[in-house]
Amino acid sequence: MLVESLHITDVKRITPRRFGDHRGFFSETWNERALTEAGIVARFVQDNQSCSAVAGTVRALHLQLPPHEQGKLVRVTKGAILDVAVDVRAGSASYGQHVTATLSAENWAQLWVPPGFAHGFCTLEPDTEVIYKVTEYWVQSAERGILWNDPAIGIDWPVTAAAAILSDKDKVAPLLAELGAVFGSG
Repeated sequence: MLVESLHITDVKRITPRRFGDHRGFFSETWNERALTEAGIVARFVQDNQSCSAVAGTVRALHLQLPPHEQGKLVRVTKGAILDVAVDVRAGSASYGQHVTATLSAENWAQLWVPPGFAHGFCTLEPDTEVIYKVTEYWVQSAERGILWNDPAIGIDWPVTAAAAILSDKDKVAPLLAELGAVFGSG
């Protein structure tokens, strides 16, 4: 398992090994010991899966407030996404900055998004399936969002605002500046 820090070092790109033969392949997609050795200590409580029928579907930028903040281990089993993590930890040197990674069924990479980050993605192919493990259960009252194309964050999305497929909730999410300081410093 290869674990690489991105330019916000708390966010990690993880690439599990695949062993293939004439039947297909086998891969150990999560290993607590290997991730702990790489500095990722997490207790996962729930697995989520989404399927997006159309390329250009944006599911972003989501987070949960403390004490229900979620860490997420994201992977793609079909298709591809541009995955995004935005640092929303008040006082962090990288507050308001983001990292991106292309995750696909082909490259088999995963993204570790720790608590204190908003998370989202845009599908790059039709019928894309995303599975992610989370460290805290979904709590509706703790759920928040940030406008996916907030100019203060400056994410270079692979889709225009006119072409993006969004939920009604994501279309009207507030700007990062309106979120306020919801997490302690990182």
